[in-house]
Amino acid sequence: MSNLLKNQKSPYLLQHAENPVNWYPWCSQAFEAAKSEDKPVFLSIGYSTCHWCHVMAHESFEDEEIARILNRSFISIKVDKEERPDVDAVYMSACQAMTGSGGWPLTILMTPDQKPFYAGTYLPKHSLYGRIGLSELLLQIEQLWNGKREKLYTLGEKIASFLQAKKSASHKEPSPELIRRGAKELYGSFDPVWGGFGQTLKFPMPHNLLFLMRYAVWEQDDKALKTAVKTLECMAKGGIYDQIGGGFSRYSTDRQWMIPHFEKMLYDNALLIYAYAEAYQTTGNDWFLSIVRETAAYVLRELTDAQGGFYCGQDADSDGVEGKYYALTPEEVCSVLGEEDGTDFCRFFGITREGNFEGKSIPHLSEQTTQKDARMNELCHKLYEYRRTRTRLHRDDKILTSWNSLMIAALAKASLICREPDWLVCAKKAQRFLETCLSTPDGRLYVRYRDGEAAYPGNLEDYAFYGWALLELYQATWDAAYLEKAVKTAGQMVQKFTDRESGGFYLYAEDAEQLLCRPKEAVDGALPSGNSAAAFVLSYLSMLTAETSWQEEQTRAFSYLAREADAYPSGHCFALLAMGHALYPSSQLICAAAENTIPEDLEDFLRERFLPGLTVLLLNPENQKLLARLAPFTVHYPLPDTGVVYYLCRGNTCSAPAKDLHALFD
Repeated sequence: MSNLLKNQKSPYLLQHAENPVNWYPWCSQAFEAAKSEDKPVFLSIGYSTCHWCHVMAHESFEDEEIARILNRSFISIKVDKEERPDVDAVYMSACQAMTGSGGWPLTILMTPDQKPFYAGTYLPKHSLYGRIGLSELLLQIEQLWNGKREKLYTLGEKIASFLQAKKSASHKEPSPELIRRGAKELYGSFDPVWGGFGQTLKFPMPHNLLFLMRYAVWEQDDKALKTAVKTLECMAKGGIYDQIGGGFSRYSTDRQWMIPHFEKMLYDNALLIYAYAEAYQTTGNDWFLSIVRETAAYVLRELTDAQGGFYCGQDADSDGVEGKYYALTPEEVCSVLGEEDGTDFCRFFGITREGNFEGKSIPHLSEQTTQKDARMNELCHKLYEYRRTRTRLHRDDKILTSWNSLMIAALAKASLICREPDWLVCAKKAQRFLETCLSTPDGRLYVRYRDGEAAYPGNLEDYAFYGWALLELYQATWDAAYLEKAVKTAGQMVQKFTDRESGGFYLYAEDAEQLLCRPKEAVDGALPSGNSAAAFVLSYLSMLTAETSWQEEQTRAFSYLAREADAYPSGHCFALLAMGHALYPSSQLICAAAENTIPEDLEDFLRERFLPGLTVLLLNPENQKLLARLAPFTVHYPLPDTGVVYYLCRGNTCSAPAKDLHALFD
């Protein structure tokens, strides 16, 4: 028998539509029912490609005994964290405040007025190894609700007050010293043997690597570049990278990047395309170029909608078993490739009889091996086709504005560096999809699109990441229409999310649903925080346009982030990256062209050199008037009668006009 989730669009909610639990989606009716029926609320938050969400669903939410308790004594609400990141952020903050940690599935018990009094993550059905079981927990809460309810309300009030408390609005200036402290903290947690940061449960954290590659240039610090490159090399060799089909899993469960948590997420692969492309540009290492190409091919093959948008990700499980889709035995390999090729393949990718994962092997490269040659690529293709005969991995086919924006930015950036114009075509198509299906004519964004429906008002990360995508499209095409859209998006972002009292940006807009609290997120997680990305967009616009209004907004954003980052700089690396654009020497290249074409020497120059802090404006007869409005200083740069003229501005000084681009930098 279906519950109230049956009419939802979210793949995660639909996975629970046939549970015996009387689930509600997050809605006012659920809380009205809790009040009228005098019941506490059981809130479960997860996402459709989450392994432990599947485990808890199978153990508990498909179980008649658990369903009876929930249906008798609770109002149960199921939330997809990817389409309601605002709800997730509020209650993840509660979980971290109450337990010191967080994760998914997120389990919350709260009063009908949305104040939490219990928080946890995965719970087994029955108590096990010191972890309380869901059955025992629910029965305890049922008893307390009926007998000592005031204790639960008192706890809920305390947690709500903690979440609603405002921090002081003290002013702090960003500084190179803060940025240096961030790099030093990363060095302190760096694993010199296997790369990455920490010892176990290693996440790719590509934005940390983007920061280090820039820091290496800003401070002339080879250690920063070596740290980033070592991490990228080790990830590309490990099982976290799908050696057969391309693309990266969400994180590694071990120090060596060998055994991943197998779900593949769009945002990780977007940011890793960006990072490997810049690493290729910085080092000239063709291996990094091959990783970019294979990862982009994976996304365009497996996660791309016919309309141009990108899906959220692929599951870790097939046939209910985590990693089954990816694990191989030598016998399987030889049956597909033949004895000679199979033996060579197993040796190359470390596939053994003993295995490295539950009796099977996750393909990986040895320390001595790097790039695959043409023969190994051909054998990988054969095994990829064999692997496709297995039970297909579940794919979450929601299209999210925020994550799509990251992929647009990555493809636009990589298309230039890697000489792949088709990627730029895909990025432009995806942007048109977002503009058509996930935004309104006046520029308001929605969070997600699925099955013909756009839903939920956009949050800070939607506007910030979309602004970043538009700026990357501008720098890849020099089509001033993208810059105009970026200016409009950033204006909406500032208007909707700014905290004028204490600084920074709220997670959700002032005209959105008002939750228990209105959080501001500054710390980066698996992807950059909304505040960091917003500051990055503002710094980019400030450099491109030289407009005082953007410089003032940048200053306000940096002041908030400098205050937040002071105690833990390395947790705010994307904010440090944005600050670095303003604090270290930057330059602006103005290209004035007589024709409406992109000068070939300009593309070649930007492809070959990693120049953080350089922004480029291309003036031509087609866009001259629009750029005069967006970046008024450009009126002082006349178009030549023929050919191209370059101007390089550093600080407050601009060069004489030059025909030779390379001469300006050499």
